[in-house]
Amino acid sequence: MTWLVTGASGYIGQHLIFRLLEEGLEVLGLDIVPLPALSPIKGKFELLAGDIRDPNFLGYIFKKRKFQGIVNLAALKSVEESIKHPERYLLTNLIGVKNLLKAATDNGVEYFIQSSTAAVYGAPECGIVYESDITNPISPYGISKLLAETALSKASDDGLVTALSLRYFNVVGSAHPLLKDHSTANLFPKAIQSIKLGQAPHIYGDDYQTKDGTCIRDYIHVLDIAEAHAKAIQALLRKKLPQVLNIGTGRGYSVREIIAEVNKQYGSNINPLIEGRRKGDPASLIANVELSENEIGFKAKYGLSEMVKSSL
Repeated sequence: MTWLVTGASGYIGQHLIFRLLEEGLEVLGLDIVPLPALSPIKGKFELLAGDIRDPNFLGYIFKKRKFQGIVNLAALKSVEESIKHPERYLLTNLIGVKNLLKAATDNGVEYFIQSSTAAVYGAPECGIVYESDITNPISPYGISKLLAETALSKASDDGLVTALSLRYFNVVGSAHPLLKDHSTANLFPKAIQSIKLGQAPHIYGDDYQTKDGTCIRDYIHVLDIAEAHAKAIQALLRKKLPQVLNIGTGRGYSVREIIAEVNKQYGSNINPLIEGRRKGDPASLIANVELSENEIGFKAKYGLSEMVKSSL
C-alpha cells in the first residue's frame, strides 16, 4: 500500500522519498511547492500540490486514495522566526497536524510518523536528553511540535492510529549537490556561505558553560535521518514501538568545532565574529540514542567530516 509523505519537496523530504523508493514502498508526495526543476527524484513518484492546513483538501485526497501510513514532514522550523510569529507556527505545526491526523483516522490509515524535534526538551541542565526526560520547550517552535506530539499520542492511546514521533536533532549534509540545505536559519549553510565568500561566520554567544564557550549540538546526516525512517517503518509493521524516539548520533559538536571543520575543508583560516546570545538557544543538547538503537535498530553512520564535506 501507499505511504503519504508531506513536505515532499523539502530538503529532508527529497532524501526520505529517495530512500523509501529504494525500500520498494509506493510513495505519494504532498507539498505546497513543486520539486526543484533539477531534483534527482523528479518523475520517480507522484507529487500533489496541497496544504495540510486545508482540511477540505485533505478530506478529498483521503477519500480518493488509500494510505497505509503517513510521514509528516510539513512544518515551519525556525526558532527565531517562531518567536516573531508564533501564530504561524501553531497553524502549521499543530493545526496542520491535527487536520492530517483527522483525515488519517477518518479513513483507516494505520500508521502516522511525525517529524518532531529536540527543541521539545528546551534547555536541559545536563545537556544529554532521554525520551523519558521532562519536556520544557523554550520557543514557540518547540511548543508547537510538542503539542503535535501530544495530539498524536492521544490518538494512538485511543486506538485510532499507531503513532510515532521522531525527535530529530540537527539535520545536515546531503546526498547530492542539488539536495543541499540552503536554509538561512541553520549553522552549516550559514558558516559555509560566509567562509566561501571570505567573510567571518557569526557565533552567537561564547560564554556558555561548555568546553569552548559556544553552544554544543548533536548533528546528524540527512542520509541517517532517511535511514531512521526506513527502519522505523519496518519496525512499525512488525511490533509495537514507543511513541517517541530520539534520532541523533549521541555525540555533540560545538559551534567553534563546526566552523573549524568548514575552515579546514576549504583550506582557510577565517576567525568567527562573536555576537551576543540569541534567545532560545540552550547551551548543550545531545541525544541519548539507546532507545532508537534497541527499538528500530538505528545507529547513525556519518561523522562530522562527512557531514561538512557533503554540505560544501
